[in-house]
Amino acid sequence: MRKKQVVVRTKEPSKKSNSSNQIYRYVIYKECQKNQAAGVGGHAVDGCREFMAMGAEETGGADALVCAACGCHRSFHRKVVENMPASFFSSSA
Repeated sequence: MRKKQVVVRTKEPSKKSNSSNQIYRYVIYKECQKNQAAGVGGHAVDGCREFMAMGAEETGGADALVCAACGCHRSFHRKVVENMPASFFSSSA
């Protein structure tokens, strides 16, 4: 089974309309933090290290929000947001 890393790219509005000043925000979902022992008053996580979508992210189905490794919802995984300037992605050939 191949891992699928979920990356969401959105343009953030900038003060200047110049394309070199645009900021792209990347959202990556890391390890699962769901408490599996909450019912018995303890704390135990399952050890899932990274979110892997069960379905295709392009279709936007409900399976895209379920982790293939641990079976829990994407909201239980730690969210990492990275901001990168548009100039990082421009090709200078």
